[in-house]
Amino acid sequence: MKALSFLAAFYFSIYVSVATAAIPQHIQAGLDVLVAEKFAPVANKRVGVVCNHTARNKQGEHLVDLLQRSGVCQITAIFGPEHGFRGTYADGRTITDTIDAVSGAHIYSLYGTVTRPTPAMLQNVDLLIYDIQDVGVRFYTYITTLTNVMESAAEMGIPIIVLDRPNPIRGDRVEGPLLDLRFRSFVGPHPLPIRYGLTIGELAQLINNEGWLRDSLRANLSIIKMRGWRRSFWYDETDLPWVPPSPNMKTIETAIVYPGFCLLEASNISEGRGTESPFLQFGAPWIDGQAYATALNKLALPGVQFIPTKFVPREIPGIAYKPKYEGEVCEGVQIKITNRDLFQPIQAAIRVLLITQKLYPDKLQWRSAGLDRLYGNDELRNFLNNGGEVREFFRKWEAPLAAFAQIAKRYYLYQ
Repeated sequence: MKALSFLAAFYFSIYVSVATAAIPQHIQAGLDVLVAEKFAPVANKRVGVVCNHTARNKQGEHLVDLLQRSGVCQITAIFGPEHGFRGTYADGRTITDTIDAVSGAHIYSLYGTVTRPTPAMLQNVDLLIYDIQDVGVRFYTYITTLTNVMESAAEMGIPIIVLDRPNPIRGDRVEGPLLDLRFRSFVGPHPLPIRYGLTIGELAQLINNEGWLRDSLRANLSIIKMRGWRRSFWYDETDLPWVPPSPNMKTIETAIVYPGFCLLEASNISEGRGTESPFLQFGAPWIDGQAYATALNKLALPGVQFIPTKFVPREIPGIAYKPKYEGEVCEGVQIKITNRDLFQPIQAAIRVLLITQKLYPDKLQWRSAGLDRLYGNDELRNFLNNGGEVREFFRKWEAPLAAFAQIAKRYYLYQ
């Protein structure tokens, strides 16, 4: 495990222990189940592995190391998503191909110019394994990578196994608008709500069986289910260690606020990148933090409070590249989650944008195309531009979310 030991030390040093559950529930992720089955599903196969640093069992051992050590199969290709195979590239950075020191397999980047395995990359692959911890949010790019891999597998007639992992922010909550396919992009590949309430295995089944792969493709897909997981669990109610799925997804609290406060990326408000608390604090040089916190707290949003703060975004190698307002003092607020079961991150973030617009009408700006891509349609931008009653705006989600929930339930693997 030498090639990945430096990463193990790094990520395990920042494990988060948020003890909201008195007794964390014993869970086996899909990889733990595969190990318990002595790798029988991959025996005597030439295997392509789609993974990053999160593909670890409960002992912290990486999937590639486990497969290599097992001797039951040959690893012939490795494919990494955004942030790279080892998770050490900052948001949006170019990732180069390389060779894995453990298995000798070629590591191909699926983020950048090439976003899907090509026939040449798959020529010596009998079976693909996908194991990446997701966060349950539509614009987290790993689900686009999953889709692209499934399409390539279907085209080549190669079976694909998804090793399932928890939805960190529960599997019984959906929130936000469904994506309008006119706004499809790498951060929005499917007509999902922003918070979609499925595990990655369940989502893979939905994508495969609802005709969401291009050209009516259908992959030879199988899921290795978790053992012990329930839909109502937050991630820290399990005994699985938290490995940050991406450099700025440091804690479970970050994942909880992310479905809403990632929308700030499309504005000229700093979302906290380049600090120790990305997405858990936000602000700008033109904001008065105390007045801002007072105005936001007057909203009395369920499950959240806002605390005035100051921060200075800095470039952090491998984590934050050229963050907004680099080197400038920003005033703003920290997000304090007081009841995560009541907190509605997308509604909260939209109300924050409305208050910011009211307080700073000559300062707040947004990138129209970026906001539309993240939100999934142009309705939020039009609402911000033209005004309206916010409760009526949120009510637009209700019927589409109910229809989506009925479809999603067909693919539930857990209660």
